[in-house]
Amino acid sequence: MAEFLQQIKAVVFDLDGTLVDSQLDFTELRRRLGWPEHTLILEHLATLSCAIEKQQAAQIIVDFELEGARNASWMPNADLLLKQLKHRQIPMAILTRNMRQATELCMQALDIPIELVLTRDDAPAKPQPEGLWLIAERLGVMPDEILYVGDYLFDIQTARNAGSYCCLYRYGDNHIYAEQADLVVDDLLELLVHLQN
Repeated sequence: MAEFLQQIKAVVFDLDGTLVDSQLDFTELRRRLGWPEHTLILEHLATLSCAIEKQQAAQIIVDFELEGARNASWMPNADLLLKQLKHRQIPMAILTRNMRQATELCMQALDIPIELVLTRDDAPAKPQPEGLWLIAERLGVMPDEILYVGDYLFDIQTARNAGSYCCLYRYGDNHIYAEQADLVVDDLLELLVHLQN
């Protein structure tokens, strides 16, 4: 077992694609926005100089996220994992690129038992590290005592940038990021074994 796991005191999760399935199809979102495939959505939005174009694009993104939040369901075993971690009194938090309104809708709909949740409305969007630093401060741990669990490259980069450790929840075609993660799990419940120190 990886030695760094001994020092983990808190677990932070990405939301979409890690704890919940919002069925967000970003290819479809880019189509609605009229932007090229592989465009980084939030980053591109920030570069728009025309106020009307920016406002229209932002509204399309908001509607898309709210639609996803209303359709959200648990990822396999995510609810069981959170119950077990809560039972073990391991501090938890969520750091997501979603906006707060959609995140709260999803949290309430699924009754997700995590109180500390940071969205892109609370800190610069991933892969910027500030969100993890804020979480570390609020949980009273150091960044290198955090395991950040996610399903995408941004999650790994965020952990790296913050000086935290990262776990890739591997499924579908995201295995291409596995080599960059400190830990890889194919089932969220595997985390319970890794965190049994």
